[in-house]
Amino acid sequence: MPDQIAISREQVERVAHLARLELTPAELDENTTRLGALLGYVERLSGLDLDGVEPLSNPLDATNRVDADEPRNPLPTGTLMTLAPDTHPPFVQVPKVLGDGGAA
Repeated sequence: MPDQIAISREQVERVAHLARLELTPAELDENTTRLGALLGYVERLSGLDLDGVEPLSNPLDATNRVDADEPRNPLPTGTLMTLAPDTHPPFVQVPKVLGDGGAA
């Protein structure tokens, strides 16, 4: 088991706020412990001697498919309306992502 990093409940509250998570007091306590253990493990990994180890981005012999960046016909409105969770035809309602600071 890796060493635990000391992390405060307030830091976990801040991370939860940035991730738009609402945590109960019990979940805050549990995640304070879990995040501390995770950070301890990351610190332990950062101490490894990786000289001579080639970076690996994918364990499989595969590459990402990259399509040409060319204009295409949009998704038909009727299809979009059936896929979207909340609609007001011909519009799709999405959660608000801007406001109250938005970013870190």
